[in-house]
Amino acid sequence: MKTERITVKDRLHPQDEELKKAAELLRNGGLVAFPTETVYGLGANALDEEAAKRIYAAKGRPSDNPLIAHIADEAGLEPLVAQVPEAGRKLMKAFWPGPLTMIFPKSSLVPHGTTGGLDTVAVRMPSDPVANRLIALAGVPVAAPSANTSGRPSPTTADHVWEDMNGRIEMIVDGGPVGIGVESTIVDVTGPVPMLLRPGAITMEMLRDLLGEVEIDPAIAGPMSPDAHPKAPGMKYRHYAPKADMTLVEGEPEAMAAEICRLAEESLRQGRKVGIICTEETRHRYPEELTAAARVRSMGMRSKEETIAHNLYAVLREFDEEETDCIFCEAFPTAELGQAIMNRLTKAAGHKIIKV
Repeated sequence: MKTERITVKDRLHPQDEELKKAAELLRNGGLVAFPTETVYGLGANALDEEAAKRIYAAKGRPSDNPLIAHIADEAGLEPLVAQVPEAGRKLMKAFWPGPLTMIFPKSSLVPHGTTGGLDTVAVRMPSDPVANRLIALAGVPVAAPSANTSGRPSPTTADHVWEDMNGRIEMIVDGGPVGIGVESTIVDVTGPVPMLLRPGAITMEMLRDLLGEVEIDPAIAGPMSPDAHPKAPGMKYRHYAPKADMTLVEGEPEAMAAEICRLAEESLRQGRKVGIICTEETRHRYPEELTAAARVRSMGMRSKEETIAHNLYAVLREFDEEETDCIFCEAFPTAELGQAIMNRLTKAAGHKIIKV
């Protein structure tokens, strides 16, 4: 299959003519990758079970891993859900359009092929102008997981999508780099108490300020059992992972850096290609003789967590390109956006964490 790539000239003001062919492809069962405010999504008609199957095949994604249906406006929600609980209405009013996905009881209109066999459906209304307008032009809800090979770091540029999806899908819409860089927050509103299933830019603090009590699914803290059925994307399977063996090191900055230096030097002596992930504030803790031998990458500034989130997947993909054997990464505080950052890093490392 030949993958066509088109470029949107003005991300903030996309023209209908630029998106017309992509919308037609989505409407008719094709696969189109496009930018959102979080990461690039791989879109298909969420109401077309065969199109949903094509997403799973293109990504190599397990079929019990549910997809998120994206809508352009609130009117698009009603046909997809059996009911909208009060917590869902509050969240819609506060955070839609934006990087928030909610789990609702599904209507009969949504096929189980889209929901991973579940009787619930995940729905999001993106704020990105390209994504929102494309969905509106398609005239159908668009199922859109991240546009990468399943398990790999999510794509934050069209080039990342091209690396993974060239020859597997019909079209890539290039809207430039995304803004946030980590996937949407997912909240299940089907129960008596809303439950956070995946942290993101809409933080736990923001959710509790609005709703009061919000529970946290245990899968955020640790791996799910192999026989468990995930309620949302990113819960059960290894995600966001580089090809290299990755270890997180947790502790005070000075102790973290000392342990990473020790681990890196040991791996270098074994002849391995070593990667180190740090921040602008801690880079100086890694001596020149080590940085000359290892590949050291800063993800951004600890004082501006949004820079860490924005750069996270790009840094992991850089290590893949350099064929790095092992990566040692600093951990981060889990308040605010740090919860989402640590969730992605922990899954990327396969829950391999050293505490110092």
